Amino acid sequence: MNRNHQKKKPWLWVPPWVVIGAVLVLAPIFFFLTVDSINRQKGNTIALLKEKGAALIRSFEAGARTGMMGMRWGGAQVQRLLSETAQQKDIAYILVTDAAGTILADSDPGNIGNPYGKHLDLKQISQSHSLHWREVYTGDGKKVFEVFRQFVPMRGRSGGHGAGRGSKMRSGDWCRGHMNPGNASDRGSQVIFVGLDMTSVEDAAGEDIRHSIFLGFIFLLIGFAGIVTLFMAQAYRSARTSFSRVKAFSDNLVENMPMGLIAIDQEERIASFNQTAEFMLGISGHEALGKGLPGILPRSFQDFFEGLKWESGPINRELKASLDHERTLPLEVIGTALTGEDGAPLGWVILFRDLTEIQHLKREVARSQRLASIGRLAAGVAHEIRNPLSSIKGFATYFKERYRDTPKDHQTAEIMIQEVERLNRVIGQLLEFARPMSIQRKATQLGDLIRHSLKMVEGDAKQKGVTLDMESDPHVETVQIDPDRIKQVLLNLYLNAMEAMEEGGNLSVAFLGMPTNHSIQITVSDTGPGIKPEDLPNLFDPYFTTKPSGTGLGLAIVHKIIESHEGEIQVESLVGEGTTITMVIPHALED
Repeated sequence: MNRNHQKKKPWLWVPPWVVIGAVLVLAPIFFFLTVDSINRQKGNTIALLKEKGAALIRSFEAGARTGMMGMRWGGAQVQRLLSETAQQKDIAYILVTDAAGTILADSDPGNIGNPYGKHLDLKQISQSHSLHWREVYTGDGKKVFEVFRQFVPMRGRSGGHGAGRGSKMRSGDWCRGHMNPGNASDRGSQVIFVGLDMTSVEDAAGEDIRHSIFLGFIFLLIGFAGIVTLFMAQAYRSARTSFSRVKAFSDNLVENMPMGLIAIDQEERIASFNQTAEFMLGISGHEALGKGLPGILPRSFQDFFEGLKWESGPINRELKASLDHERTLPLEVIGTALTGEDGAPLGWVILFRDLTEIQHLKREVARSQRLASIGRLAAGVAHEIRNPLSSIKGFATYFKERYRDTPKDHQTAEIMIQEVERLNRVIGQLLEFARPMSIQRKATQLGDLIRHSLKMVEGDAKQKGVTLDMESDPHVETVQIDPDRIKQVLLNLYLNAMEAMEEGGNLSVAFLGMPTNHSIQITVSDTGPGIKPEDLPNLFDPYFTTKPSGTGLGLAIVHKIIESHEGEIQVESLVGEGTTITMVIPHALED
């Protein structure tokens, strides 16, 4: 058996649009956060370098101020202090210029007198105490963070030797020996530049940037994983909800399907047993689940399962299940093996349905076909017989009149006439049974019809010692039936019942309305000897009778009349207790 296997997507599968959407949403966010972190770190670095440069300037000013106040310092001493200060780690250079940009002092003495800061407004800078900074490159290409502002080495009173108490030293006096003659006001304003080596700072900043980028990437992955996790959780909840709905639907379908279902697992134990199977087999599902087939299911089911295990495809059979010692249920059983996508066996499933009604319908169809054939034959035979009967009756009448004075011959002719008439009645019934029956529905008071039919047999019932009873439904008044045909049915049933009750008994008639299907139900019951079980299936067949003088057409005509009304007739009888005939005529209630 060929099977097409489709590879199913796992429920954890993430669609590509979710991945793309998560990246498009998270990437700009974490890019902005990473850039902001880098900029913040850069700002912190600049602030740190500015503070370091400002501290060095203040330190140099304090050192110069202390030396000038304690002794007569000249430019050489300040130059020496500047050179020694520049020896500190991470200090690239320290220099002092005047407002015109001429270097007055430099950590590299060879640069003294050279111009510096030509792109800066040194005159304005030398008049302000505000701190400025910039990034420059040295001659060897090294990046330097330069901090500069007004240089004020001396303010206030001197406390050193040779200055004299109360005397003041101008800030430009310390470098008079190194200055070129010029404007006195320019010589009194200086700018100090501190160059800080950025190699270690740049290394640290680079490491911080790499760390920030790494953290940003980690956060991006975490955010992406979070979104994917949320989607997976939502997908899991949706899948679980869908699975619950499908399971509830399938369980409800299995439990309420009109066919019996039995599922058997790999260990040959009953795994599922629906309500229809319980009803048909009379076995409780709680008792059957988890048990093996022996001792639970009928022997015919066990034999069917044994054959199912060795068959590769579905099996369809009809079998009879013995439910108890008195009842056998005809079933149509379908079974097949269950396999997974990989072809691994999972178990077996058996479906079955009751064939009782189907077999009954088959018997009815066969009976109808048989009766149709008999009817056609009867019509031909009746036509052929009636002509000779007319001749025989004519001759019998002639001999009856001719031998009026001969009693024996006269009596013989009379018997011939009576038998011909009896045969003619039988042929008439046969023709009535054979030809199609027409029904003329009329609005009829059912209660009055039944009372009138009972009145017609009241005299015969008294002679036989039979009591007559009637039960009526007050809700049923006018119905649409053929009153003559229904009366014919009732009289036929009454006569059969009274003939069966030779020693007397009770004959009861009841009718009631059935609003659910717009029908009426008429029952005729007697307390006679009953009908043998083997005779019940043939009761409505033509020419079947248990009476010595019966024609066997009465009940066949009754059945045909009820069928013509689109109704049903059923017989229930117990030997020694009596018989009940129930007739249901649909669509009979008058609106």
